[in-house]
Amino acid sequence: MKMEWNNFLGKTLNITMHENYGLTLDPKGDTPIYEIVFKSGRLIEAYNDGLLLETYRENEQVRIYVPYSSVKCVEIFNF
Repeated sequence: MKMEWNNFLGKTLNITMHENYGLTLDPKGDTPIYEIVFKSGRLIEAYNDGLLLETYRENEQVRIYVPYSSVKCVEIFNF
């Protein structure tokens, strides 16, 4: 199934990424721990190869480009 992302322009998305960042070691078990990465923002554009989100951090407008290949799961808010 292919999503028609243009139907969700202006909605808030919370995207769980496939990639894991911030690899650390558990000192008790000597095993790796991965942080789950999320990208959140208002969907402002949908391209053939990814999504463009807009959000604010530290009183500054930020735009985040997320390629479809990096998307694991999406939550859609503000229906």
